[in-house]
Amino acid sequence: MITYKKAFVKDIYLMQKLVQEQVELGIILERSDNEISTNIRSYILAFDDDNLVGFAALHIHTPFLAEVRSLVVSSLYQGKKIGSTLVEKCIEDGKSLGLKEILALTYKKSFFEHLGFVEIQKEELPESKIWADCIKCKHFPICNEISMIKTL
Repeated sequence: MITYKKAFVKDIYLMQKLVQEQVELGIILERSDNEISTNIRSYILAFDDDNLVGFAALHIHTPFLAEVRSLVVSSLYQGKKIGSTLVEKCIEDGKSLGLKEILALTYKKSFFEHLGFVEIQKEELPESKIWADCIKCKHFPICNEISMIKTL
């Protein structure tokens, strides 16, 4: 049975291990242990017993906008609605904080469309996102990710 919980700093090692392959492929932006620990309260983790099988973060950009980021699910657990549940939990957190919109940058447009997100132009992204995250990406400035947003 899959359980979901907020992350603790003791989980960082397991999180880095789980996301390593996706980072190497350039699918997910690398985050240092320090960056993860600074944002640890943003992360929601999915466990199968004691095994970390997925996680996502809700990163707040403005008083009205947040982003689902670092979404990863173990290849052994994909297709079991874990990713959808993690995003839904991020959406619930966003609503409880009074946010108006949630952003996602993705290579899997249909996954986010199924969850009510719609595509937007990259020019609509907050400038703080570009200079804080995108500039660190090995694909910058040639980005193939799709910008999507969900109104809450």
